[in-house]
Amino acid sequence: MKHLTQILSASLLTIIIMLSANIMQAQKYAYVDTEYILKNIPEYSDAQDELDDMSKRWQKEIETNYSQVEELYKNYQAEAILLPDEIKKKREDEIINKEQEVKELQRKYFGPEGELFKKRQELIQPIQEKVYNAIENIALTRNFAFVFDKAGGMTMLYGNPKFDISDDVLDEVGSVMQTVKREERNKTGE
Repeated sequence: MKHLTQILSASLLTIIIMLSANIMQAQKYAYVDTEYILKNIPEYSDAQDELDDMSKRWQKEIETNYSQVEELYKNYQAEAILLPDEIKKKREDEIINKEQEVKELQRKYFGPEGELFKKRQELIQPIQEKVYNAIENIALTRNFAFVFDKAGGMTMLYGNPKFDISDDVLDEVGSVMQTVKREERNKTGE
């Protein structure tokens, strides 16, 4: 009886392993290159250009303000010996206040909840959501178990091009927003 139980257990284990292997083989995988996809969406390029211009303009404003702080400090150092303590204190406070204003302006523009972050969410996030929705739709339609992003830092030693659905995602996104036509796309790095 004990021997029969062992045989049945071994048979049951073999059947479970075989079923698991069949299920694993039935899963389909695909990958996308979101960098390539976004590069082929003119709306994304326009949004990036707008963000870059905004960032450069704000950075220049901050640098100008820091230059003013430096100028105030240089003038203070040159005159400090001749100034009474009362005026020295007033000038030091002026320099400190100006520097704090510039730091606050920098936080306002570039901080974690700053204007650049908010503008990026406003311009880029809707595009990313459309791309994600297209990926999800294709994955569901074609029954992919997993879709990997090779541009997202995932290391992929080999990717069979037949599983690259990046162009399909661009076509799908193209139904709701402007994308570069498939025949005009130029995949680089492949």
